[in-house]
Amino acid sequence: MDTYSNPFNPGAGVSPPELAGRSEVLEQAVTALERTKRGRHAKSLMILGLRGVGKTVLLNEIGREANTRGYLVEQIEARDGEDLRQLLIHALRRVLLQLDRPGHAIEAVKKGLRVLRSFIGRVTVSTGGVDVTLGVDPEPGHADSGDFEADVKDVLVATAQAAKEAKRPVVLLIDELQYVSREELAALIRGMHAVNQDGLPLLLFGAGLPQLAGQAGDAKSYAERLFDFPRLDRLEKEDAYKAIREPVEVERARIDDGALEEIFAQTRGYPYFLQEWGYNAWNIANSDVITERDAKVATNQSIRKLDESFFRVRFDRLTPLERDYMRYLAELGEGPQRSSDVAKAMDRNARSLGPTRDNLIKKGMIYAPEHGQVAFTVPLFDEFMRREMQLP
Repeated sequence: MDTYSNPFNPGAGVSPPELAGRSEVLEQAVTALERTKRGRHAKSLMILGLRGVGKTVLLNEIGREANTRGYLVEQIEARDGEDLRQLLIHALRRVLLQLDRPGHAIEAVKKGLRVLRSFIGRVTVSTGGVDVTLGVDPEPGHADSGDFEADVKDVLVATAQAAKEAKRPVVLLIDELQYVSREELAALIRGMHAVNQDGLPLLLFGAGLPQLAGQAGDAKSYAERLFDFPRLDRLEKEDAYKAIREPVEVERARIDDGALEEIFAQTRGYPYFLQEWGYNAWNIANSDVITERDAKVATNQSIRKLDESFFRVRFDRLTPLERDYMRYLAELGEGPQRSSDVAKAMDRNARSLGPTRDNLIKKGMIYAPEHGQVAFTVPLFDEFMRREMQLP
């Protein structure tokens, strides 16, 4: 079929043509947006899930919903080892400068800029190699204590107060939230608690790997009362079929039931893989009908492409010992395994492997679904590791 018309989008955070199976979480977010806009209490969300289940896609969709409702939206991607202060400074600067409209001398916005200037302190902030300045003096006694948690609270509250006075609610979207440190996560939660208590129009929607819920609870005991933690998983068969069939039919083509069965069986219903298989099956098809044979050829192509990129780029970040740990974890089979069993298989002491396990968790390669257990964060990675072990 015409590759230019291919409806599938196998990319990181790229919205699929059909956002199947995510309506409940999206409705939660829309309800929070509407309630906050009307001055009502609403919980923010931290969306949990493995790699490839559509967390970033859903964050982007929430951002679009917020935009249509008149919100200012700022999106942040946390990265391993990156300073959250810098990310917040850039995001809140953009928010406050947009609220500081010409001809609207709103004191709360001016104060927000001064508080942000206090928060910046002596930190060097630049964008594209150019130093960033706000053209205002600091606000003494606000966001200048040197206590990161207290200072984040001050700057978030000041930004939210500016949003209220400017009658323009604000949404912060933070992806890969599991990468922020415990101190940074505690500061975010405390800041949002203060915003919530004052009934101010600022929401935070975060996304991260499954361990994020535990990290939030460890950072602040009241996190579960401030946030909802919806978890995204693989799609059920009906939704997975819909995610493939509907885009095909929109392009006036068809897909056989046998092809749908093959794609679902191979992808286990994970959204990213559905897009990869759908994309390849479309390009392989010789007519306007995607057959089971097309889908099986797409399986070979998809696995090869994933091994060369999606899986390989993660594998190449690991140390030799971390790779061994992942290999033995894969050998134990699909699903969560006891970390003691991994150590036993490696003929190592479990305690001696603790730092390796912790490093793999920090790198986002594995997580602990329960105490003493480990599992891959990337679906189908165990199969990749078994293929990798077969190489000479």
